Amino acid sequence: QVQLQESGPGLVKPSQTLSLTCTVSGGSITTAYYYWSWIRQPPGKGLEWIGYITYSGSTYYSPSLKSRTSISRDTSKNQFTLQLSAVTPEDTAIYYCARVGTLGYGGAYYGMDYWGKGTLVTVSS
Repeated sequence: QVQLQESGPGLVKPSQTLSLTCTVSGGSITTAYYYWSWIRQPPGKGLEWIGYITYSGSTYYSPSLKSRTSISRDTSKNQFTLQLSAVTPEDTAIYYCARVGTLGYGGAYYGMDYWGKGTLVTVSS
């Protein structure tokens, strides 16, 4: 069974860069045709999709966060990472990593079938 686990600092200062790592076990992040996503949930609000990196290393980000977001991967460690720059208190949230299944090459995704348990990141001075 695929398992995902988030890790990284729980407290980040405003204007700094938030950095998180998702470690995947039970499956390879290079297996077609899966995407590997970051999602967040601010306190009292709904889920917000941040972006993903595909099995081949392509990335795509939410338009509202694109200018501040970078997702990368380390295939040797079966990990992918999130970096969100210039953070503000509004970036405080529980951050999740999740696997996205697709219908094939270039196909629509059918859902996020595996999730990490999430990690709270607080942006505060």
